[in-house]
Amino acid sequence: MSAEIIDGKAFAAKLRRDVADQVARLKADHQLKPGLAVVLVGDDPASQVYVRSKGKMTVEVGMNSFEHRLDPSIKETELLALIEGLNADPKVHGILVQLPLPDHLDEDLVINAIDPAKDVDGFHILNVGLLGTGQKAMVPCTPLGCLMMLRNHHGSLSGMNAVVIGRSNIVGKPMAQLLLGDSCTVTIAHSRTRDLPDVVRRADIVVAAVGRAEMVPGDWIKPGATVIDVGINRVDAPEKGEGKTRLVGDCHFESCAAVAGAITPVPGGVGPMTIACLLANTLTACCRANGLPEPADLTA
Repeated sequence: MSAEIIDGKAFAAKLRRDVADQVARLKADHQLKPGLAVVLVGDDPASQVYVRSKGKMTVEVGMNSFEHRLDPSIKETELLALIEGLNADPKVHGILVQLPLPDHLDEDLVINAIDPAKDVDGFHILNVGLLGTGQKAMVPCTPLGCLMMLRNHHGSLSGMNAVVIGRSNIVGKPMAQLLLGDSCTVTIAHSRTRDLPDVVRRADIVVAAVGRAEMVPGDWIKPGATVIDVGINRVDAPEKGEGKTRLVGDCHFESCAAVAGAITPVPGGVGPMTIACLLANTLTACCRANGLPEPADLTA
């Protein structure tokens, strides 16, 4: 069996086009322009690249982009004051604080200082609780992107057995909640799960988000299962030359693709969906803030 490749890059491009169309309608019909504020503390090169990409795509879909680049030694009180100002700014509909933060800053305190209605990352404790109880919430972008690709591939997920490998607050736990919401039977597994291969082999859907390079081999995968690989791991690539690296997922792609019915590649799978869903969440936040119908079709 050769798995169908789920092209996250193409899916994300379509989602961004759909967001841009809805933003244009908001401007034309209601004179509204969604705004996304991104806060970057420090000079981590990977975070800088990611923030630049977010800003570029925000502008491309017609939204306002507000970037705040702060010194790594900023005091916590100063960062909280900035967030308070963004909470009060009517031009800002989404706020994202790029993680990780320097050690002297309390990430939980900072995240929970964001207005939950503007928390487009879906990390605020109120949004976590709303999602966990099946209520309307801002949903974390990476799990939301995974769910959208699964719905697009399968249609209904009702009754399917799903295994989420990983229990992080950012991906694993909210992914499980979303799958439960779509009537899957869900198991949350992790690196310490007993008989992990046997647990994974029972799954119609495998979402790998454990952060270990190529941890999941093909013989763990049920024939015909759908594999969503969230992992992004950099490993040595001596075939490219001395000191060169390459990106791989949490699944061993070649062996898993030989067994699975469908699989996301790394790169080009889940990754592009994260920023696209961030833009979709910002659009949703703008509609909610102004009492307008939500763009539900974006997540259909």
